[in-house]
Amino acid sequence: MEHLSIIPPALAIILAITTRNVIISLFIGIFSGHLLLNSFNPILSFIALFEGIITLFQEAWITKTILFGLLIGSILRLIVSSGGVDGFVEFLTKKKNIIHSKRGTLLLAYIIGIIIFIESSITSLVAGAVTRPLTDKYGISREKLAYVCDSTSAPVCSLIPLNAWGALIIGLITTQINAGIISGNAVEIFIRSIPFNFYAIITLLLVLFIILTEKDFGTMKIAEKKAQPKSTKFSTVQGNLWHMMLPLLVLIIMMPVNLYFSGNGNIMEGSGSTSVFFAVVTSLFFSYFYYVFSKVMDTKTWFENFYAGISDMIPIGIVLILALNIGHITQILGTGQYLASIANNSIPLIFIPPIIFILSGIVAFSTGTSWGTFSIMLPIAIAISGDAQLSLTIAAAISGGIFGDHCSPISDTTIISSMATKCNHIAHVNTQLPYAITSGLISIVLFMGTSFFLS
Repeated sequence: MEHLSIIPPALAIILAITTRNVIISLFIGIFSGHLLLNSFNPILSFIALFEGIITLFQEAWITKTILFGLLIGSILRLIVSSGGVDGFVEFLTKKKNIIHSKRGTLLLAYIIGIIIFIESSITSLVAGAVTRPLTDKYGISREKLAYVCDSTSAPVCSLIPLNAWGALIIGLITTQINAGIISGNAVEIFIRSIPFNFYAIITLLLVLFIILTEKDFGTMKIAEKKAQPKSTKFSTVQGNLWHMMLPLLVLIIMMPVNLYFSGNGNIMEGSGSTSVFFAVVTSLFFSYFYYVFSKVMDTKTWFENFYAGISDMIPIGIVLILALNIGHITQILGTGQYLASIANNSIPLIFIPPIIFILSGIVAFSTGTSWGTFSIMLPIAIAISGDAQLSLTIAAAISGGIFGDHCSPISDTTIISSMATKCNHIAHVNTQLPYAITSGLISIVLFMGTSFFLS
């Protein structure tokens, strides 16, 4: 059964690329997984598929993630309809003349991706919502914006200890310390691994290089040639940048606050799903009182936009549910463990970091989750690494997880980046892939060279 466990994710990925229909591809991939689990009985598999979707909602973090995806649509719709985005664009382009080119627009998206390091989904969503009107104005393709949003969100978050990503990784390292596999302080071990997170660092540098030089390549070059400037007007309300800035500031500030409270005073132990969910809820409450009492819109109009925003996100919500479901199926089948099983103590020490990176990339690509990949690969990486290469090997597992996630059409973070920029999902995957592979190849060379130097 183990060797068959790669069929569901592989089938979903191949169909997503060839058919460009993510929902049908994920559905077929999940169904094939249930066929394996139910002795190829189609009736039992069909029933189990929908039972599995319902079962997902028993997990609080999954329910909160789905609700977050729907409610963030309401926030985006509200800040657009309030005139917030129009006001921000007018401020940058007319009043201050700060943004007046393609390069400036993409640099704005890049800077937002760097400074909002609390949570990858929020990073992509804010950067996409704020800069999307400017990319349309200056003839930048949605694919290019999706690439900038996607390639700054997860890499930045993986380099910062003070967020949900850091909490997860530190928690996984702590588990290995408690098990007696390694010794030391988990926070210090993670911090020492940050300079070796080559894929995240190279990706951030490559994005900046592409923005400054405007030297696109691969399928992105074709997408950029097709993009044409167009006029967009999202609301009839007079623009006011504070109608956007204040709800977003509440959203961003509430993330670390919620991490602190959900972690009982320790931000490192806070729940990422709980924090983003309540940050969105708090921002929605704030926007209601702010818009209604300042007469930006009445209660009826606020709720019309609230419901319309949720409606905008329903297709993405379905994709997220199916993506999480296929991740659950691969976990039951042991796909990650099977792919990682080739790593063992017989591998020469010098090859361990690059192999861990490649395996983590394969696991993340096949399962569509970097966090799930960390959970699978970090214990393996720690167990087979030498003392001198512990930080390097941990970084290789983290880098590989982000690399595979960037390449995978069934990745939740890739889906969210497509959603945030209103870019065709498969088009985003296809145009980002050459850049991700470039960063990945450079990372392999760096992991090999650094491993040789440390051996």
